[in-house]
Amino acid sequence: MRLYIDPGTGSMLFTVLLGVIGAAAYSLRMLVLKLKMLVGRGKAEEDSKKLPLVIFSDDKRYWSIFKPICRELDKRGMDVTYMTASEDDPALNNEFEHVKAKFIGAGNKAFSKLNFLNASIVFSTTPGLDVYQWKRSKNVDYYVHIFHTAGEVTRYRMFGIDYYDALLIAGDYQEKDIRDLEKQRGLPPKEIVKVGIPFMDEMAARLKKVGPAEEHPRTVLLAPTWGPSAIFKVHGGRIIDELLKTGYRVIVRPHPQSFTSEKEMLDKLMEEYPNSDQLEWNRDTDNFEVLRRSDILISDFSGVVFDFSLIYDKPVIYTDPNFNLAPYDAWFLDRPLWTLSALPRIGMELKADNTSNIKELIDQCLEDTRFSQGRKEVRDEAWAYYGEGAVRCADYIMNKYQELTQPKNERGEKDVTA
Repeated sequence: MRLYIDPGTGSMLFTVLLGVIGAAAYSLRMLVLKLKMLVGRGKAEEDSKKLPLVIFSDDKRYWSIFKPICRELDKRGMDVTYMTASEDDPALNNEFEHVKAKFIGAGNKAFSKLNFLNASIVFSTTPGLDVYQWKRSKNVDYYVHIFHTAGEVTRYRMFGIDYYDALLIAGDYQEKDIRDLEKQRGLPPKEIVKVGIPFMDEMAARLKKVGPAEEHPRTVLLAPTWGPSAIFKVHGGRIIDELLKTGYRVIVRPHPQSFTSEKEMLDKLMEEYPNSDQLEWNRDTDNFEVLRRSDILISDFSGVVFDFSLIYDKPVIYTDPNFNLAPYDAWFLDRPLWTLSALPRIGMELKADNTSNIKELIDQCLEDTRFSQGRKEVRDEAWAYYGEGAVRCADYIMNKYQELTQPKNERGEKDVTA
């Protein structure tokens, strides 16, 4: 006698069987992942000891932020573990005796390592601690953030700096924004220390050493950022057309991310406007030389505006910096961005109705002495302790480490073991 199963029942049983197999496969995968995590964590706990200082960099371009600080800490014999999420980070080949750099993987792999870190201090320029994938480790005593550009601290996405213990800043206006956000959100006050901007100190010292560029034809640097509000998205190739009409030498340096996120647009522009005696497309890893040999910068809301203006003491032309603040901390504040008060003092705005007069705009920016005075004012507001940033950062880190590691009774706290 043969067993008969009607089509409806057979289909149901087949579905159940698939579900059981799928659930078993999922459970097996989860078990393997848990075992890997337990083994990895056990090995880490077995092999590791508490690290004095960990610097975390999520991208190789931030080595310029940390290098002068690492140099100063190295001079003082402070052991630094430099963890990077870039496999080709120049920090991996650093020359410092006490700075040991290692690649910890990209993306979530890096954060999974950081989430179980055992360290006295973690020092980083990466926002989003305890907001996204990067969680505070229970074995880290203190998290310290340093900003990677002059300008707004509120241009980070929402809650980007809320869960750091300390912030190293460059100007008083930054502290005011931080305190207002803390008050609104009912957060305990963070430790805020004004240290200046070490990477700008470094670039300024480098510029002083090599001096200005040799005599050259008037040169305009077009260095937009990327995204829907950036120059190429708004003006397209027209901006290059107008610049070529001036007769001045033109250097175009797109944001590195554009070559990934806007590749089709850039490929089309580079084909339409190829390199020539008048036009250069620049992709140097280090922007020092291209900034040095340019007389004026045209950009949008890129941080290079302040690098160029405050370090090289040259004027800028900027596009309307008005963009959607909804995802950013600045949205919570009831006042305009500090940047909006700074830009008109260091240059002039490029608008849709004056693009065809860009030569006159360039000439006026280069010849009007009021912008020189404006740059001095903005520099004073945004760049404290000129030339002292790395020393002040190292002072702070070493003092904080001593404070964290000395016995509790020496810190004026009750020693529960007594």
